[in-house]
Amino acid sequence: DVQLQASGGGLVQAGGSLRLSCAASGFTFDDYAIGWFRQAPGKEREAVSCISRIDGATYYTDSMRGRFTISKNKGDNTVSLQMNKLEPEDTAVYYCATTGDGWCKLGISDYPYWGRGTQVTVSS
Repeated sequence: DVQLQASGGGLVQAGGSLRLSCAASGFTFDDYAIGWFRQAPGKEREAVSCISRIDGATYYTDSMRGRFTISKNKGDNTVSLQMNKLEPEDTAVYYCATTGDGWCKLGISDYPYWGRGTQVTVSS
């Protein structure tokens, strides 16, 4: 049974940093690609970043590139999202999800497995 759980959210001032963690059970991150998504109030869910199983390639939405870093932590089977230079526009519920195979994919519907999200609030 594939399960994911995001954690590490909180309240931070603009310009600050947070590190989110995605924990898995029922599989290891060596098997599947993992994506991070977010959903702000009144907005659609959007992709943030993804890390592929196949070659460890990473992908970022343009507005997050250079500020966010996704990485796998093999020792404890987690995937982290380091978020720096946070802006009020980054306020959202952040989710981790997996495609169930090794490849990152563009569509949110390509990710059948989702964890419960974690709230990130950035104050101005």
